[in-house]
Amino acid sequence: MNRSMEAHNTLKDANFQVSSYGVGSHVKLPGPNAKSPNTYPFGTPYQFIYDDLKAKDEELYTRNSLLYMADRNLKVKLAPERWQDNKDRFDVVLAFEESVFEKVVEDLQNREQTSGASVLVLNLDVKDSPQEAALAAPHALELCEMLEASDDWESDVDHIVDEFQQKCGRRPLYSICFY
Repeated sequence: MNRSMEAHNTLKDANFQVSSYGVGSHVKLPGPNAKSPNTYPFGTPYQFIYDDLKAKDEELYTRNSLLYMADRNLKVKLAPERWQDNKDRFDVVLAFEESVFEKVVEDLQNREQTSGASVLVLNLDVKDSPQEAALAAPHALELCEMLEASDDWESDVDHIVDEFQQKCGRRPLYSICFY
């Protein structure tokens, strides 16, 4: 709900065609303590999440930025979606945590390959905080612009990753998968 949606918003504003997904079994947000998270099924509208958090503890969820994130997200799309339930095809998939990257790659490798079309799956490891998400979103845009500028990203990907690391100080992991 944080890193991917911050990047989704930034990429959307730059006129990229973009979707965003989670990979867990549900949406899990911090609660009043570690043993009491707020959980919602995928597909729960962001407006409902916002209203629910506000009703539970407006001060807490304002302080920890969850209300800000839910408000931002409801302006970007209706509800969180689950990667494994999606059947769309993408040129590039960008994750912001290595475990998410691994789940996306595993899911793509386990799908029936029908077209042989390639998809580049990348990971920019980003700490899950609003501040780090805001810093990483322009990097995600920079990386996508570099890939889009390439006539043949499959041949250029190593060079693009090296150049991106020099410019932004982050080295993405990547894997090429097929549909």
